[in-house]
Amino acid sequence: MMSRRNWILVAAIGLAAVISLWSFVGGWYGSGPLAKDQHFIVPGGASLAAVAQRLEDKGVIRSASGFELRARVFGGGSGIKAGEFAIPAHASPSRVLAILSSDEVIRRFVTVPEGMPSIMVYERLKAQDQLSGEVASPDEGSVLPDSYAFETGEPREAVLRRMQAAMTRTLKELWEKRAPGLVVKTPEQALVLASIVEKETGKPSERRMVAGLYSNRLKQGMMLQADPTIIYPITKGKALGRRILQSEIQAVNDYNTYTMVGLPKHPITNPGRESIAAVLNPAKTDALYMVADGTGGHAFADTLAQHNANVKKWFAIRRERGEI
Repeated sequence: MMSRRNWILVAAIGLAAVISLWSFVGGWYGSGPLAKDQHFIVPGGASLAAVAQRLEDKGVIRSASGFELRARVFGGGSGIKAGEFAIPAHASPSRVLAILSSDEVIRRFVTVPEGMPSIMVYERLKAQDQLSGEVASPDEGSVLPDSYAFETGEPREAVLRRMQAAMTRTLKELWEKRAPGLVVKTPEQALVLASIVEKETGKPSERRMVAGLYSNRLKQGMMLQADPTIIYPITKGKALGRRILQSEIQAVNDYNTYTMVGLPKHPITNPGRESIAAVLNPAKTDALYMVADGTGGHAFADTLAQHNANVKKWFAIRRERGEI
């Protein structure tokens, strides 16, 4: 028969074990020390031990070793994902592990506006501090303008590949829906013409009309005479910031449509979906000429006489504004 002394000893050991177990469990589900909401980054390939230490250093948990042990007991210790996560104030270690193992990764966005040239796409990717790694300037016309989500630490090259894959898909999709009898005979030619349409008008409602006008000029063997094609070899698509020089108008190169018949050798920007669609379904028009009309759009003309009259109106508007 157990003596009273031994019974007390066993009871004390049992009580200590219960208290220890309660503390172990409570330390997993109880409130954490984080005073306010915080973003936490898990580097790619980081181990559970490394993540636990980072959590302790950031004040998210009290003990790295305690978190690691409990994570292995209660959560299997696996499944932590790389990326940026939002950790709420006083989150329990259990909640922290659940967040880091979930799809609650914070996604950020990089936006490529319609008509942004590739040199500026490159600069925008480089300026994103949350991205990693090097990236080369993409081929002109290879990027589809849109907003692209990315995770903190993601390689710039991976984001660029998504932008280019989107353009490849979009161009294929729209080419398959093209109208019959187009002057452009390949998707690549459509992309080049769409890049000119993109740069020539800021009015979405004019895209198909501009596409129809340039299609007419190509069919008749006329020079396109698109000012943006003069500027592209000079600035790679960035704003010129001054008037075009006569010597630049007369320059002979692979882009200047004032000194060549047909399309430039390559696109002059990254055209958006709507400009590509406009080229592949242009307006049915006899227009061959256009000039600014003072409203941000253009006055279109079928004949040179009509065009000259429109030019006079445009110069009168500019004189009224004090521009000339």
